[in-house]
Amino acid sequence: MAAVPAYDVTLDEMSVALSYVLASAGVDIASLAIAAPAPAPKKEEKKAEPKKKEEDDDDDFDVFGDDDEEEDDEPKETRAEMVARLKKEAEARTAAKEAKQRTLVAIEVKPWDTEQDLMALWKKITTTIKQDGLKWGEGCTLAEVAFGIKKICTTFVMGVNNSSDDVVEAIEALEDEVQSVEVTSMNVL
Repeated sequence: MAAVPAYDVTLDEMSVALSYVLASAGVDIASLAIAAPAPAPKKEEKKAEPKKKEEDDDDDFDVFGDDDEEEDDEPKETRAEMVARLKKEAEARTAAKEAKQRTLVAIEVKPWDTEQDLMALWKKITTTIKQDGLKWGEGCTLAEVAFGIKKICTTFVMGVNNSSDDVVEAIEALEDEVQSVEVTSMNVL
């Protein structure tokens, strides 16, 4: 096997790699005439310099879209303005969440006696108790308690600003017709 040639600075990397391949293949490198690259004229070097400047402009391209030039054109807001803007945005998001947040409440209303018209009582409850954000269910069911006494099972949906305790107290205020009111379930929608 032929000896590996000494590294010659005048050769470019491709020539060196080719000489190693030829040496490993058993070709005599000394017999081959490898010409050193000719130095480039100075005029071409001067022309190449402006191209490098243009290429440098391309190197400034930011892949992630952070363009410092555009940010410099816009006036920067002060820290107080930024805090005020962020606070306003947070309040708007909170208000939007509260507007969407609802709670479904199921209640049982127990009357005083068996002869009471429960459908009329339910109608009276749903028409007299009105609050902003409170919506009564479209129907109710009558469930058997004991000894012929039935109870009204119904639901209502309330907003964040409503309280189920206020609704229960308003129903219990109908003392002549309602014995007790019990909240059976409460689910956030």
